[in-house]
Amino acid sequence: MEASTPLYRTVSVCETQPLTIRGLKNLLEETPDLRLGSWHSTVAEWMMSPAADSTDILIIDKALGAQVLLDTLAHMPVDGRRTGVVIWGVSLNEAEALRLLQAGARGILRKSADLDAVLACLRMVAQGGSWMQDTVFRESGNVAETHLHTELTPREQQVLELVEQGFKNREIAAELGIRPGTVKIHLKHIFEKTGIHGRHGLALTGLRQKGVIPRMIS
Repeated sequence: MEASTPLYRTVSVCETQPLTIRGLKNLLEETPDLRLGSWHSTVAEWMMSPAADSTDILIIDKALGAQVLLDTLAHMPVDGRRTGVVIWGVSLNEAEALRLLQAGARGILRKSADLDAVLACLRMVAQGGSWMQDTVFRESGNVAETHLHTELTPREQQVLELVEQGFKNREIAAELGIRPGTVKIHLKHIFEKTGIHGRHGLALTGLRQKGVIPRMIS
């Protein structure tokens, strides 16, 4: 007989506040498709636990530290079982959220999010998608309506795609086999053609157009 597919997705949480864990546990107890399987005070503790192999969604408290978050995302397996990582915190600004997205996070939430938003995020990540709280991405105005790839040369498009992935100028130069100075020239032309100033704005706009983060509503 074939193994039956679980009717729910398992959530693990790495969280510094016991009361927050209790609240999440109570929420998921009323949700048939999601279950809180384990909770831990550190990511290292989760990684060493039996729960790591059965976790579909891992929620990590931003308070554990930026380097911990980035190291965790960097070491998540890409083959076989893929755990979707959701980062939540009391405060999350646009630049921080963008960096986490580029590093591989699938969900971004502020702890002030309402219950519907939390469940929407977890369910979307459970399905293999990405979910970003729109209030985190409201600092860049209506720049998202710019059509980035309009009139860009093939090389400029390559540079743009690497910027969206979080590459620095020297990394882009190494990837494309060109000089860092040439990368700067390409970026200057991209800024002029798109009307966007700064690689932060370029990355945000590209991710919006790909549907990774919410588009702005005017």
